[in-house]
Amino acid sequence: MKKEVKENTFLKGIIDGIPICFGYLSVAFAFGIFAVSNGLTSAEAVLISMTNVTSAGQLASIPIMVSGGTLIELALSQFIINLRYALMSVSLSQKFDKSVRLIDRFIIAFINTDEVFAVASSKKEVGKAYMFGLILTPYIGWSAGTAIGAIAGNILPAIVISALGIAIYGMFIAIVVPRARENRHTLFCVISAIVLSCIFRYIPLFSKVHTGFTIIICAVIASAVSAILFPVESEKEEKDEL
Repeated sequence: MKKEVKENTFLKGIIDGIPICFGYLSVAFAFGIFAVSNGLTSAEAVLISMTNVTSAGQLASIPIMVSGGTLIELALSQFIINLRYALMSVSLSQKFDKSVRLIDRFIIAFINTDEVFAVASSKKEVGKAYMFGLILTPYIGWSAGTAIGAIAGNILPAIVISALGIAIYGMFIAIVVPRARENRHTLFCVISAIVLSCIFRYIPLFSKVHTGFTIIICAVIASAVSAILFPVESEKEEKDEL
């Protein structure tokens, strides 16, 4: 009889993280291609992935770096784009058992991606061993995918690299469009960001603003306006309405 893998163990975490690992390979491959096509070396691309593990943040950082943006632009853009991870980490910390120490929380938070958070949050309680297993395979997939993409970017013909460089944009579109079709508030936020981006791109007065600050301004304004116009109701308010 086949033995069942016990819950909340390192091996179980590894197994649960394998699907995330394979999913990250393709996205990281596209990032590796994108980074190399913008002038970064393979080593630089891999180093970015190994020290960040954030697809949207890394994608936004490349134009800022290659255009000579300031560290302030880079820091602010990453703070805004990745702010959700702080909230996710706080929420996930409520699931930890006593085996998770302070230093463990920092390590887990470093690779607490959307997918890792979703899997861990589905459990009633998680321990250090399980979480370390769960974050290990995605981390390997993200780093390895970037390395493969970066190496391919140095070997493949320029026309192929140019075509593959668009892939990462297609992946983000595939993430946003379904949600925007289901929720008109999300659609409004997306359209607002697109309109603002076009303003900063095509209107001479605004086109002089650096890429990094453009990303920050568009993200903040679109999010703030959407939050004001379409506030999320609390569970208590929803119950009162019922």
